[in-house]
Amino acid sequence: MAWIEMLQQAINYMEDHLLDEINYEDVADMIYMSSYEFHRTFSIMAGMTANAYIRNRRLSLAGVELMETDVKVIDAALKYGYDTPESFTKAFTRFHGVSPKYAKKQGTKLCLFNPLKIKISMEGGKSMDYRMEVKEEQRFICLARAFSNESINEEGNHEIPDFWDECHKANLVEVLRQLRPEGKKDLYGLCSPNQEGKTTFEYGIGVIVDDETKVFNQSEMELKGYRIWTTLKQQYVVFECFGENGDCISEAWIQFFKEFLPQMGYEASDHTDYEIYFENGKIGLFCELWIPVKKC
Repeated sequence: MAWIEMLQQAINYMEDHLLDEINYEDVADMIYMSSYEFHRTFSIMAGMTANAYIRNRRLSLAGVELMETDVKVIDAALKYGYDTPESFTKAFTRFHGVSPKYAKKQGTKLCLFNPLKIKISMEGGKSMDYRMEVKEEQRFICLARAFSNESINEEGNHEIPDFWDECHKANLVEVLRQLRPEGKKDLYGLCSPNQEGKTTFEYGIGVIVDDETKVFNQSEMELKGYRIWTTLKQQYVVFECFGENGDCISEAWIQFFKEFLPQMGYEASDHTDYEIYFENGKIGLFCELWIPVKKC
Protein backbone atom coordinates (compact mmCIF):
# COMPACT_ATOMS: atom_id res chain seq x y z
CA MET A 1 0.00 0.00 0.00
CA ALA A 2 3.07 2.26 -0.04
CA TRP A 3 2.16 3.72 -3.43
CA ILE A 4 -1.25 4.79 -2.06
CA GLU A 5 0.47 6.60 0.78
CA MET A 6 2.82 8.27 -1.71
CA LEU A 7 -0.11 9.50 -3.79
CA GLN A 8 -1.77 10.99 -0.72
CA GLN A 9 1.53 12.69 0.17
CA ALA A 10 1.62 14.07 -3.37
CA ILE A 11 -1.91 15.45 -3.04
CA ASN A 12 -1.08 17.00 0.32
CA TYR A 13 2.02 18.62 -1.17
CA MET A 14 0.03 20.07 -4.07
CA GLU A 15 -2.55 21.46 -1.67
CA ASP A 16 0.16 23.07 0.48
CA HIS A 17 1.80 24.68 -2.57
CA LEU A 18 -1.14 25.66 -4.78
CA LEU A 19 0.01 29.28 -4.85
CA ASP A 20 3.60 28.36 -5.70
CA GLU A 21 5.07 27.67 -9.13
CA ILE A 22 4.87 23.87 -9.13
CA ASN A 23 4.07 21.17 -11.65
CA TYR A 24 3.91 17.39 -11.68
CA GLU A 25 7.71 17.07 -11.87
CA ASP A 26 8.14 18.99 -8.61
CA VAL A 27 5.56 16.76 -6.94
CA ALA A 28 7.25 13.61 -8.25
CA ASP A 29 10.59 14.77 -6.84
CA MET A 30 9.01 15.35 -3.44
CA ILE A 31 7.84 11.73 -3.18
CA TYR A 32 11.05 10.34 -4.75
CA MET A 33 9.24 8.96 -7.78
CA SER A 34 10.17 9.39 -11.42
CA SER A 35 8.11 12.09 -13.12
CA TYR A 36 7.06 9.57 -15.79
CA GLU A 37 5.75 6.98 -13.33
CA PHE A 38 4.11 9.58 -11.09
CA HIS A 39 2.38 11.23 -14.02
CA ARG A 40 1.07 7.91 -15.31
CA THR A 41 0.03 6.56 -11.90
CA PHE A 42 -1.68 9.76 -10.77
CA SER A 43 -3.55 10.31 -14.03
CA ILE A 44 -4.81 6.72 -14.09
CA MET A 45 -5.92 6.76 -10.47
CA ALA A 46 -7.34 10.29 -10.41
CA GLY A 47 -8.72 10.41 -13.94
CA MET A 48 -6.76 13.59 -14.64
CA THR A 49 -3.16 14.71 -14.77
CA ALA A 50 -1.50 16.27 -11.74
CA ASN A 51 -1.14 19.53 -13.66
CA ALA A 52 -4.87 19.51 -14.41
CA TYR A 53 -5.58 18.87 -10.71
CA ILE A 54 -3.44 21.86 -9.70
CA ARG A 55 -5.08 24.06 -12.34
CA ASN A 56 -8.63 23.04 -11.34
CA ARG A 57 -7.97 23.60 -7.65
CA ARG A 58 -6.54 27.06 -8.33
CA LEU A 59 -9.49 28.08 -10.49
CA SER A 60 -11.93 26.76 -7.90
CA LEU A 61 -10.28 28.77 -5.15
CA ALA A 62 -10.10 31.83 -7.40
CA GLY A 63 -13.85 31.61 -7.95
CA VAL A 64 -14.53 31.52 -4.23
CA GLU A 65 -12.23 34.47 -3.58
CA LEU A 66 -13.75 36.59 -6.35
CA MET A 67 -17.24 35.81 -5.09
CA GLU A 68 -16.58 36.46 -1.40
CA THR A 69 -14.06 39.34 -1.43
CA ASP A 70 -13.34 42.56 -3.28
CA VAL A 71 -10.14 41.21 -4.87
CA LYS A 72 -9.50 42.59 -8.35
CA VAL A 73 -9.40 40.25 -11.34
CA ILE A 74 -5.82 41.23 -12.16
CA ASP A 75 -4.70 40.46 -8.60
CA ALA A 76 -6.50 37.11 -8.62
CA ALA A 77 -4.85 36.27 -11.94
CA LEU A 78 -1.37 36.84 -10.55
CA LYS A 79 -2.12 35.08 -7.26
CA TYR A 80 -3.32 31.91 -8.97
CA GLY A 81 -0.46 31.61 -11.42
CA TYR A 82 -1.51 33.47 -14.56
CA ASP A 83 0.76 35.98 -16.28
CA THR A 84 -2.04 38.14 -17.68
CA PRO A 85 -5.70 38.87 -16.87
CA GLU A 86 -6.54 37.66 -20.39
CA SER A 87 -5.09 34.16 -19.88
CA PHE A 88 -6.76 33.96 -16.47
CA THR A 89 -10.13 35.04 -17.90
CA LYS A 90 -9.90 32.42 -20.65
CA ALA A 91 -9.08 29.60 -18.21
CA PHE A 92 -11.61 30.80 -15.63
CA THR A 93 -14.41 30.99 -18.20
CA ARG A 94 -13.60 27.53 -19.55
CA PHE A 95 -13.70 26.09 -16.01
CA HIS A 96 -16.64 27.97 -14.46
CA GLY A 97 -18.69 28.77 -17.54
CA VAL A 98 -18.66 32.51 -16.72
CA SER A 99 -15.97 35.17 -16.83
CA PRO A 100 -14.30 36.40 -13.60
CA LYS A 101 -16.21 39.69 -13.53
CA TYR A 102 -19.53 37.81 -13.36
CA ALA A 103 -18.27 35.74 -10.41
CA LYS A 104 -18.68 38.88 -8.30
CA LYS A 105 -22.39 39.11 -9.06
CA GLN A 106 -24.77 37.61 -6.54
CA GLY A 107 -26.44 34.42 -7.71
CA THR A 108 -23.77 33.46 -10.25
CA LYS A 109 -23.19 29.70 -10.38
CA LEU A 110 -19.57 28.63 -10.04
CA CYS A 111 -17.83 25.27 -10.23
CA LEU A 112 -16.47 23.85 -6.97
CA PHE A 113 -13.52 21.47 -7.25
CA ASN A 114 -12.69 19.94 -3.86
CA PRO A 115 -9.33 18.43 -2.82
CA LEU A 116 -8.81 14.76 -3.58
CA LYS A 117 -8.57 12.34 -0.68
CA ILE A 118 -7.57 8.70 -1.12
CA LYS A 119 -9.80 6.35 0.86
CA ILE A 120 -9.20 2.66 1.36
CA SER A 121 -12.37 0.81 0.40
CA MET A 122 -13.41 -2.83 0.40
CA GLU A 123 -12.10 -4.43 -2.80
CA GLY A 124 -12.22 -7.90 -4.24
CA GLY A 125 -15.20 -10.21 -4.32
CA LYS A 126 -15.05 -10.35 -8.10
CA SER A 127 -12.85 -12.08 -10.61
CA MET A 128 -9.72 -10.43 -11.95
CA ASP A 129 -8.36 -12.27 -14.96
CA TYR A 130 -4.61 -12.13 -15.42
CA ARG A 131 -1.66 -14.39 -15.96
CA MET A 132 2.04 -14.22 -15.10
CA GLU A 133 4.70 -14.67 -17.77
CA VAL A 134 8.49 -14.62 -17.80
CA LYS A 135 10.12 -13.61 -21.07
CA GLU A 136 13.77 -13.95 -21.98
CA GLU A 137 15.47 -11.13 -23.87
CA GLN A 138 13.33 -10.05 -26.83
CA ARG A 139 14.17 -8.02 -29.93
CA PHE A 140 11.77 -5.98 -32.04
CA ILE A 141 12.08 -4.01 -35.26
CA CYS A 142 9.96 -0.91 -34.93
CA LEU A 143 9.15 2.70 -35.68
CA ALA A 144 9.66 4.81 -32.55
CA ARG A 145 8.92 8.37 -31.56
CA ALA A 146 9.46 10.45 -28.42
CA PHE A 147 6.42 11.86 -26.62
CA SER A 148 6.17 14.26 -23.71
CA ASN A 149 5.66 12.62 -20.32
CA GLU A 150 2.68 14.94 -19.86
CA SER A 151 0.88 13.35 -22.82
CA ILE A 152 0.28 10.09 -20.92
CA ASN A 153 -3.44 9.79 -20.23
CA GLU A 154 -3.89 13.53 -20.76
CA GLU A 155 -7.53 14.24 -21.53
CA GLY A 156 -8.05 14.88 -25.21
CA ASN A 157 -4.52 13.86 -26.17
CA HIS A 158 -4.41 11.61 -29.27
CA GLU A 159 -0.73 11.76 -30.12
CA ILE A 160 -0.09 8.01 -29.91
CA PRO A 161 -3.26 6.98 -31.82
CA ASP A 162 -2.33 9.64 -34.39
CA PHE A 163 1.14 8.08 -34.60
CA TRP A 164 -0.46 4.72 -35.41
CA ASP A 165 -2.67 6.32 -38.07
CA GLU A 166 0.27 8.16 -39.59
CA CYS A 167 2.37 5.00 -39.84
CA HIS A 168 -0.49 2.98 -41.31
CA LYS A 169 -1.31 5.62 -43.92
CA ALA A 170 2.35 5.82 -44.99
CA ASN A 171 2.39 2.01 -45.35
CA LEU A 172 5.22 1.82 -42.81
CA VAL A 173 3.48 -0.73 -40.60
CA GLU A 174 2.80 -3.08 -43.50
CA VAL A 175 6.54 -3.21 -44.21
CA LEU A 176 7.00 -4.60 -40.70
CA ARG A 177 4.11 -7.06 -40.99
CA GLN A 178 5.59 -8.51 -44.18
CA LEU A 179 8.63 -9.63 -42.17
CA ARG A 180 6.42 -12.08 -40.27
CA PRO A 181 4.82 -15.35 -41.47
CA GLU A 182 1.08 -15.64 -42.09
CA GLY A 183 -0.92 -15.95 -38.90
CA LYS A 184 1.86 -14.39 -36.84
CA LYS A 185 1.84 -10.80 -38.05
CA ASP A 186 1.15 -9.52 -34.54
CA LEU A 187 1.95 -5.86 -33.86
CA TYR A 188 3.49 -4.55 -30.65
CA GLY A 189 3.00 -1.14 -29.05
CA LEU A 190 6.18 -0.64 -27.01
CA CYS A 191 6.43 1.94 -24.22
CA SER A 192 9.87 2.76 -22.84
CA PRO A 193 10.63 3.02 -19.12
CA ASN A 194 11.46 6.37 -17.61
CA GLN A 195 15.01 7.69 -17.93
CA GLU A 196 16.31 9.90 -15.16
CA GLY A 197 16.20 13.57 -16.08
CA LYS A 198 14.25 13.08 -19.31
CA THR A 199 10.88 14.71 -19.91
CA THR A 200 9.95 12.32 -22.72
CA PHE A 201 9.33 8.63 -23.22
CA GLU A 202 9.52 6.58 -26.40
CA TYR A 203 6.65 4.68 -27.95
CA GLY A 204 7.32 2.17 -30.71
CA ILE A 205 5.20 0.24 -33.21
CA GLY A 206 6.85 -2.97 -34.27
CA VAL A 207 7.05 -6.71 -34.73
CA ILE A 208 9.09 -9.25 -32.85
CA VAL A 209 12.38 -10.48 -34.30
CA ASP A 210 12.83 -14.22 -33.83
CA ASP A 211 13.63 -17.36 -35.82
CA GLU A 212 10.43 -16.95 -37.85
CA THR A 213 11.11 -13.35 -38.86
CA LYS A 214 12.38 -12.88 -42.40
CA VAL A 215 16.00 -11.85 -42.75
CA PHE A 216 16.32 -8.09 -43.29
CA ASN A 217 19.15 -5.62 -43.74
CA GLN A 218 19.26 -3.70 -40.49
CA SER A 219 21.27 -0.81 -41.90
CA GLU A 220 18.80 -0.31 -44.75
CA MET A 221 15.87 -0.46 -42.35
CA GLU A 222 17.50 2.12 -40.09
CA LEU A 223 17.97 4.45 -43.05
CA LYS A 224 14.19 4.21 -43.59
CA GLY A 225 13.49 5.20 -39.98
CA TYR A 226 13.17 1.79 -38.33
CA ARG A 227 15.21 0.68 -35.33
CA ILE A 228 15.88 -2.31 -33.10
CA TRP A 229 14.24 -2.27 -29.65
CA THR A 230 15.57 -4.78 -27.11
CA THR A 231 13.98 -5.87 -23.83
CA LEU A 232 15.79 -7.84 -21.13
CA LYS A 233 14.57 -10.93 -19.31
CA GLN A 234 11.57 -9.86 -17.28
CA GLN A 235 8.48 -11.06 -15.44
CA TYR A 236 5.15 -9.65 -16.63
CA VAL A 237 1.55 -9.61 -15.54
CA VAL A 238 -0.67 -9.91 -18.59
CA PHE A 239 -4.21 -8.56 -18.96
CA GLU A 240 -6.53 -9.27 -21.87
CA CYS A 241 -8.20 -6.05 -23.00
CA PHE A 242 -11.63 -6.61 -24.55
CA GLY A 243 -13.34 -3.69 -26.25
CA GLU A 244 -13.61 -1.65 -29.41
CA ASN A 245 -10.97 1.01 -28.66
CA GLY A 246 -8.14 2.02 -26.36
CA ASP A 247 -10.46 2.68 -23.42
CA CYS A 248 -10.11 -0.98 -22.48
CA ILE A 249 -6.35 -0.48 -22.07
CA SER A 250 -6.94 2.35 -19.59
CA GLU A 251 -9.37 0.10 -17.70
CA ALA A 252 -6.70 -2.61 -17.48
CA TRP A 253 -4.19 -0.10 -16.07
CA ILE A 254 -6.75 0.94 -13.45
CA GLN A 255 -7.27 -2.71 -12.53
CA PHE A 256 -3.50 -3.13 -12.28
CA PHE A 257 -3.10 -0.24 -9.83
CA LYS A 258 -6.30 -0.65 -7.83
CA GLU A 259 -6.56 -4.42 -7.58
CA PHE A 260 -3.47 -6.29 -8.68
CA LEU A 261 -0.74 -4.31 -6.89
CA PRO A 262 -2.48 -4.01 -3.48
CA GLN A 263 -3.40 -7.69 -3.37
CA MET A 264 -0.54 -9.54 -5.05
CA GLY A 265 2.62 -8.19 -3.41
CA TYR A 266 4.20 -6.90 -6.61
CA GLU A 267 5.32 -3.49 -7.78
CA ALA A 268 5.82 -2.08 -11.25
CA SER A 269 9.28 -2.70 -12.69
CA ASP A 270 11.26 -0.10 -14.61
CA HIS A 271 11.25 -1.91 -17.96
CA THR A 272 9.37 -1.73 -21.26
CA ASP A 273 5.62 -2.37 -21.07
CA TYR A 274 3.78 -3.21 -24.25
CA GLU A 275 0.53 -4.09 -25.95
CA ILE A 276 0.18 -6.98 -28.42
CA TYR A 277 -2.33 -6.57 -31.25
CA PHE A 278 -2.87 -10.07 -32.61
CA GLU A 279 -3.43 -10.85 -36.25
CA ASN A 280 -5.71 -13.71 -35.20
CA GLY A 281 -6.86 -12.92 -31.67
CA LYS A 282 -9.86 -13.94 -29.63
CA ILE A 283 -13.23 -12.52 -30.61
CA GLY A 284 -13.59 -9.07 -29.06
CA LEU A 285 -9.96 -8.93 -27.90
CA PHE A 286 -8.52 -5.48 -28.59
CA CYS A 287 -5.03 -6.35 -27.34
CA GLU A 288 -3.02 -7.90 -24.51
CA LEU A 289 -1.32 -5.55 -22.05
CA TRP A 290 2.05 -6.76 -20.72
CA ILE A 291 3.23 -4.87 -17.61
CA PRO A 292 6.70 -5.62 -16.13
CA VAL A 293 6.57 -6.36 -12.39
CA LYS A 294 8.78 -7.55 -9.55
CA LYS A 295 8.12 -8.82 -6.04
CA CYS A 296 8.08 -6.13 -3.36
